[in-house]
This record gives sequence, C-alpha cells and structure tokens, in this order.
Amino acid sequence: MTARFRILVLCTGNSCRSQMAEALIARAGGDAVEVHSAGTHPSTVNPLTVAALGEIGIDWSAARSTPMSDYLGQPFDLVVTVCDEVREACPYFPGARRQVHSGYRDPALATGTPEERLAVFREVRDSIAAWAPGFVAEALAGRDRA
Repeated sequence: MTARFRILVLCTGNSCRSQMAEALIARAGGDAVEVHSAGTHPSTVNPLTVAALGEIGIDWSAARSTPMSDYLGQPFDLVVTVCDEVREACPYFPGARRQVHSGYRDPALATGTPEERLAVFREVRDSIAAWAPGFVAEALAGRDRA
C-alpha cells in the first residue's frame, strides 16, 4: 500500500483561503491524501469560511486555525502557498519535497452586508474548488512518476 501523499497549505491567518483549500483538496484527493493547513499568524477560522463550505456539503465547524510552527520538521510531499504574503515570507518550507503557489484574493477583506461578504467567500471557494481536482491529480501523478 502506498503512503498517503502529505500536503500542507499555508496562508497568513489560516482563517479562510488555506482552510478552504485544505477542505477542497481533501475532498478531491480522498484517501490518497493527508492535508493540513496552517498560518504564519493564525487567528480563528472565519465563520463565513464555515458557511461557504457548508453550502457545498463540507462540515468545517470543528476546524481550528493552526500555527505554521506546528508543522516545522515534518515531511511533506507538497507545500502550497495560497497567498502572496506567505509565498514571499516562506519561499521554502523545511521538510517540503516540493513547494508551489496558487494565490487567491483574501475574502476576509470583503466589505459590505453579510450577504455581500459571503458572496466573496463563495467566489474564492468556487475558484479553489475548480482548481483542486486538477491540482491533486497532477500531484499524485507526479508522485507515481518519482
């Protein structure tokens, strides 16, 4: 049996983008992947992240924001940065066999009514959801060639 492909998703606050990416990569990869997310300056998981994921059948209510330091020294097949700030602050994550960037706008910065803000979270969720299956397929195919 092949070991699960370990992926770490990094962002600044680990409240929105990295949480969504963790959930959606896990959904796309199923049992073949083990996915974690963390932040350089973790806060709390944004309730609109939980709401946006819940709309597509992912219960993320038990998620917590994790500091990147919790994963230092652990081996990962792939580290993904989902915001430009982390890509610049952490161009290489110790223990990563490979690191890639896939940046998304920060939905936490959205303003307006609660519904207008949720609409931004949905946009980011949908962008990540469109990206995740191809990303996982490519990552797993690369593992099989290695």
